[in-house]
Amino acid sequence: MAENLPQPDAETLKYSVNEQPPGGLSWLLAAQTVALIIAGIVLTPAIVLRGANMPQSMEASVIFFAVLICGVTTIIQARRVWRFGAGYILLMGTSGAFIAVGITALEMGGMPLLMTLIVVSALIQFLLSHRLVLLRKVITPLVGGTTIMLLAVTVMPIAFNHFPPVEAGQAAFEAPLVAGVSLLTILLLSFFGTSQLRLWAPVIGIVAGAVLAWAFGDFDTSRISEAAWVGLPELSWHGFDLTFGQNFWVLLPAFIIVTLVGAIETFGDAIAIQHMSHRKQHPVDFRTVQGALNADGLGNLLSGLLGTMPNTTYSTSISVVDLTGVASRRVGLLCGVLLLALAFFPKISAVILSIPEPVVGAYLIVLILLLFMHGVRMVARDGLTYEKGFIVGMGFWLGVGFQQKALFNDVIPDWLAPILGNGMTSGTLITVLLVALLGLRRKGKVSMDTLLSMDAVREAGELAQKFAERKLKISERGAQRLRLVAEETVLALIEMRGAATDQGQKLHIELQAEGKEVELSVGVAPLDHDIHDLIDASQEGSKPLAMSDLPFRVIGGLVDTLEHYRYFGLDFITLTIDPLRKTPRPG
Repeated sequence: MAENLPQPDAETLKYSVNEQPPGGLSWLLAAQTVALIIAGIVLTPAIVLRGANMPQSMEASVIFFAVLICGVTTIIQARRVWRFGAGYILLMGTSGAFIAVGITALEMGGMPLLMTLIVVSALIQFLLSHRLVLLRKVITPLVGGTTIMLLAVTVMPIAFNHFPPVEAGQAAFEAPLVAGVSLLTILLLSFFGTSQLRLWAPVIGIVAGAVLAWAFGDFDTSRISEAAWVGLPELSWHGFDLTFGQNFWVLLPAFIIVTLVGAIETFGDAIAIQHMSHRKQHPVDFRTVQGALNADGLGNLLSGLLGTMPNTTYSTSISVVDLTGVASRRVGLLCGVLLLALAFFPKISAVILSIPEPVVGAYLIVLILLLFMHGVRMVARDGLTYEKGFIVGMGFWLGVGFQQKALFNDVIPDWLAPILGNGMTSGTLITVLLVALLGLRRKGKVSMDTLLSMDAVREAGELAQKFAERKLKISERGAQRLRLVAEETVLALIEMRGAATDQGQKLHIELQAEGKEVELSVGVAPLDHDIHDLIDASQEGSKPLAMSDLPFRVIGGLVDTLEHYRYFGLDFITLTIDPLRKTPRPG
């Protein structure tokens, strides 16, 4: 991949994804990791329910299902089942991105409306995973990062609502001091602590604030004493709102956008964990990404069916593997098992739910801040050119303007108000439109579908030459260079198949240009080997060159980048070429 992600050092990575650490170490790491994420899994549904003024009696059931589903999907992520799961340590937790839209849905239609919207949006995520190759240029880190930053803007007022007025008999300084101690503890550990302490900063901040509140007598422990150590809460199922009325259609775009944003986050986590979990450089397998997305979608579907908040992958997975040097999927499996077990310990959930409001408010501020930072990193990862910086700034600030009802709020039509009245949906829509506008700089795309055979070599060359002459209008030399790359790419695919080449296999070829660069993309049935490995072998020259290596040796001097994307049922090879370059590219 073109993304510049860190590679693990062979010495720091103690156990790779397929290796088995000792049982005791595995359980210890799993317990430590679950301790890092359990507060977020439990508190996020509670924040949504309290924000919508739902009865406290609903919390136990909603949180039970949230923890249970996170346990199931964490296990599936670690141990792939068919096309579900990444096969790596990817911890699943309740999604903070759904806080704002979840509260709105509960206020407008209660739990039945929320459940219906979650189920429908989960189906959209399955579609995204299935058609990931087609959406790779629409659902970009630029769009996802801008949306996440806007999510932080829309959710932050909810955090401020956790700082209520001073109650009777309470000293004026107590609540601000409790919140301040929680926030200051987290900030100091984040600024001055070691890498490991930074991971624990939110948990330590919560404990510090809760202890201070208890010292002031503001920690109500009645809920803890009433909760059983082991058992099931009083479960409730609220059914679906199948009327599909106005409220459903008003909120559906926002739920779909948040689901897509969560999918982008899972997309990035699934790529990063592959880079962190192998001793040698490992090319990204997009079947792993699709599996992670499918497991994420399954978690969301189960959340909608059972009546709780959707889940997503937690980037804590990446940090824990980086710090501990243990990427074994066994640890991921045990994390899921522990989460399943914790669902049946109401006392633990009661402790977390009893945390005083000022502490929850401070924790939520940090959570939203981390969400905003994640959005900034996603945007930066996409490369901030002048045009992209303009797009991000325009989408973000116009989204803020619409969120604050400051932009023509009195003249917006009623049918458009649900979209433009929300900063996240309006800002995302503006960003997508501007990205599409930027895409108009590309010169017209041409494509063809044929069969993988020797005839396809000639057809690919003719398509490339016509594109060069009619769309690019470049010299004969440049056209021949582009033709050579197209022909050699198809020939390489045929030679990789060898005698097993199926003459009925479909082949998709497309070309488009932006500036001086041409992008050639070829889609074919799954290959037995990753092309990156063959390129490395041919360039290292450590063994005699096989015929199947030769085409990549030729292409290596003509293309700027060559990427191999592996999906379920399809491999996609993408090359960028500058046909006008006068000298061959080194290597």
